[in-house]
Amino acid sequence: MSLLTEPWMPVRTRAGERRWISPEQLSDPEVLAFDADRADFNGALAQFAIGLLATFVPVQDTFAWRALFKTPPPRTDLQAWFQPGVDAFVYDGDGARFMQDRVLGESGDVGVAALLVDSPGENTIKNNSDHFVKRGRVERLCPHCAVIALLTLQINAPAGGAGHRTGLRGGGPLTTLLACQPPKSLWHDLWLNVIEPPYHHDHGGDAKKVDDHFTFPWLADITTIQPDKGETAPKQTHPLHIFWAMPRRIRLDFQATSSGTCDLCHRASDRLLSQYSTKAYGLNYKGPWDHVLSPYYQTKEGWLPLHPQPGGFGYRHWLPWVLGSGDDKQKQRPARVVERHALSRRQSTVGGQFQIWAFGFDMDNMKARCWYEARLPLYNLDDCAASDLRRLEVVINRWLEGARFARYALSSAVKSAWFKLDARGDFSLVDARFWAQTEEAFYRNLRDVIDEVRGGAVQDHEALDERWLQTLSQVCRDLFDKEFVGSGLIDRQNPRRVADAHKLLLNTLNGSKLRQLLALPTLDVGKPVKARPAKAAKTKNKEEA
Repeated sequence: MSLLTEPWMPVRTRAGERRWISPEQLSDPEVLAFDADRADFNGALAQFAIGLLATFVPVQDTFAWRALFKTPPPRTDLQAWFQPGVDAFVYDGDGARFMQDRVLGESGDVGVAALLVDSPGENTIKNNSDHFVKRGRVERLCPHCAVIALLTLQINAPAGGAGHRTGLRGGGPLTTLLACQPPKSLWHDLWLNVIEPPYHHDHGGDAKKVDDHFTFPWLADITTIQPDKGETAPKQTHPLHIFWAMPRRIRLDFQATSSGTCDLCHRASDRLLSQYSTKAYGLNYKGPWDHVLSPYYQTKEGWLPLHPQPGGFGYRHWLPWVLGSGDDKQKQRPARVVERHALSRRQSTVGGQFQIWAFGFDMDNMKARCWYEARLPLYNLDDCAASDLRRLEVVINRWLEGARFARYALSSAVKSAWFKLDARGDFSLVDARFWAQTEEAFYRNLRDVIDEVRGGAVQDHEALDERWLQTLSQVCRDLFDKEFVGSGLIDRQNPRRVADAHKLLLNTLNGSKLRQLLALPTLDVGKPVKARPAKAAKTKNKEEA
């Protein structure tokens, strides 16, 4: 029973139908996207498929990559390419199993619900505090759902107690994939995230480690990669190991199965799994791991992968995830796949627009607080010179600084209107509404400034800065007046406090600080406004020279 030959991957077709396919059908033009019963399963399946293509499809240069994007391979080609790995992707049997520890006994004592990242842990159940994600939701899984759950856990593995390792990118990593806009097919979205070996191998691992277990660690005892209770660094594995990392030692129990309906996909099965065995001290990933599907931030110890944080995703993440951020407080860089495809000439050669599909768990140590997922638009940046992108980064960075300042002003004013003293609590709703209400205007400004920058003329974009200032001011006033404070019952408010808070908000929005953040001239009462000094337009060639 191999994952490379069985139809185990749930997908959605152009006709809106749901069906299950095998990996050799990934190039079917009628298939649009994965369609699992959980959002985290879809993310894991996408990373599995990308890793599969990167591992087995023989593409060595840009021309071959472009040819397979324009003309997806037939099913027979995929079948032939995957054939050498069929035995490595067996998920049942006495020998090596996909993503499962080879030396563990099969008789298990852990319920399959523990494979799900958001399942309540032992302490949560013991303290009877599983208020939102209840125990007993999942007790039996079909083999296919169990394997997807196992794959998802190995990718996102959070802290699990002494010796239970986190994933290669830490617990609940942020993943940013490229996708076509409008959608073309599942194949196109997957292939966009495949980097040719010459470039992929430049970012870690030892390409000379060609034995299969250095790529697929379940094919041998883990001591062949790391010492007992030791650590695993990139140089100890093949570069493609990042797609097949196995931090948790788990073995599904196929001996104690039953018949019935799967608690996730609700399909009938005569081999429902209810338990698995596990052991501590799996592969302990340490060192400069560089996963091509994640953005990174810089620390004193080096570059580390980003993780989702409370508040979700939005336009405030566009700059670091697309261009990177050179902020002195924290430098960030986009995922390698975004650098390789979205910021190179590749976008114009394959045609159409791209977007970023970002997703991941917001983890609080062992606890999954939330699953976040969003689509961020990309614009044709590949025809912008490096100097153009640097200017674009400066402009967007000041817009985001201005937005953060305005958001803080709004939140402070709302708290002052609601409470007499400094209030503590969760005011994230105010922040969320601010980011949501300013998003459309941000992307409209972004398209306009990219057009200006692409033109090659040196401009200060003052008109767009002024327009963004007006957006921030209007949104803050509307949210204060119409949603959070002004819409409340008058007999439950303190009019004096409300008036003072409103005055403070207007003074902040009209003050010099916000204008300075947006590089706009300061408005002094009674004095004429000093405009920015005019800059002579230059051609792109002269500027770069």
